[in-house]
Amino acid sequence: MLEKKCRARLRLECQRGAGRALAQPDWYRKIGDLGPDNIAPAQDQCGIGEAPARDCSSGQHTGIGSDRSTAPPAGINRLGRVGYATLCALRSLSHGDSERFAKSWNMPVLRGRQGPRVEALLAWYDVHRRVLPWRAQAGMRADPYHVWLSEIMLQQTTVQAVDRYYRTFLSRWPTVEQLAAASLDDVLAAWAGLGYYARARNLHRTAKIVAGQMAGRFPETAAGLRALPGIGPYTAGAIAAIAFDEPQAAVDANAERVIARLFYVKTPLPAAKAELRARTQALVPQRRAGDFAQAVMDLGALICTPKAPQCPRCPWQEACIGRVRGLVETLPRKAPKPDRPLKRGVAFVVVDAKGAVLLQRRAEKGLLGGMMQPPLGPWGADFPAEYDAMTQAPFAATWIKRPGLVRHQFTHFELEIEVYVAKLTRRPRIQGRWVQAHALAEAALPTVMRKILVHGLGTTTFAPA
Repeated sequence: MLEKKCRARLRLECQRGAGRALAQPDWYRKIGDLGPDNIAPAQDQCGIGEAPARDCSSGQHTGIGSDRSTAPPAGINRLGRVGYATLCALRSLSHGDSERFAKSWNMPVLRGRQGPRVEALLAWYDVHRRVLPWRAQAGMRADPYHVWLSEIMLQQTTVQAVDRYYRTFLSRWPTVEQLAAASLDDVLAAWAGLGYYARARNLHRTAKIVAGQMAGRFPETAAGLRALPGIGPYTAGAIAAIAFDEPQAAVDANAERVIARLFYVKTPLPAAKAELRARTQALVPQRRAGDFAQAVMDLGALICTPKAPQCPRCPWQEACIGRVRGLVETLPRKAPKPDRPLKRGVAFVVVDAKGAVLLQRRAEKGLLGGMMQPPLGPWGADFPAEYDAMTQAPFAATWIKRPGLVRHQFTHFELEIEVYVAKLTRRPRIQGRWVQAHALAEAALPTVMRKILVHGLGTTTFAPA
């Protein structure tokens, strides 16, 4: 009775487009019926066979293989006639249709290889998504300017560090046209303290291009975005996905951690980046690509944390190979970092009779390009002797060496600076800009230069909060 009933329901579905999948070769009549060990609840499946492009949302084809020949697939004897007929019918449908079809006559979906279910992650994200100042509300379209501004700031910088800077920029320059009209000095000053200052220069250049040459509209594809200054593959993918819902992978540090654990990627970073990006791209759904990108980021930030990840709360816990192997906290692996060399040098803090401080602009290209600084000597392996330091001073004066050192860490080296101070009654003729001490807080000074001025002036009144 069960078999007859199933056959009848299958014939009904054949009339709706699935009939061609139900051919019965000779071996079909020789196999047994479907057994309880061959099936699993529908909600545990990600797909069956080779589905249309929209299958499983992610574009992944996980499940029973895609061989459509008349020969029985390996292991088909375990499925039984009814089971295989059901499989053939469902293979011709989309994943959503196949589940509805199976449930409509109380038939479970056959078990395939389980993988990460994108719909499970998106359902988790809909409930647990972080509230961030640049993120659009649920169901609302993201503003491309907001997305671009935040993604540039977030390059190699934490969400916590970016928050205040993002709000400041958006308050001062609410549109890309207003940012393009701002002076580079103002942009650099607003960026001061966030680090990686080439980002600020490229931010300003891109704003001018978008506002001037593109009528204020950002390119809507990753390929178009990559043509803009300061936008690499990751940033282009993130902006394209979040702002325009293009199916692009956005692989930040959080996503790298999630994907490395999910697929047990043992290759150390940074060598693993290409593989992690490819694996992420394979999961990106055709719809809600932006939500997927942010969901993976949030999963890494809230659940799949570097230490003590909360695996029982993870929507992908069943598919996570790293969790199964008990090696979650060892991933992603990272290549040993080379030792950072130590550089030393001297700085000269000059104060005139009115309390103004001499600042000079660094070269546009190179480290801290375009930012302001007090006069500096060259950096080398050792501090110069006091006599040699005087030859590096910007002009002859009574220079007093301050006790102690200024220490700062850059990405690739460490720096120690001795500070000499001179107080003048008259300003010498020298290239630079004199800035009142109370106005130094608004100057385009990177963190290391603020440290030098604080040490030289003996005050922190102008230092950023």
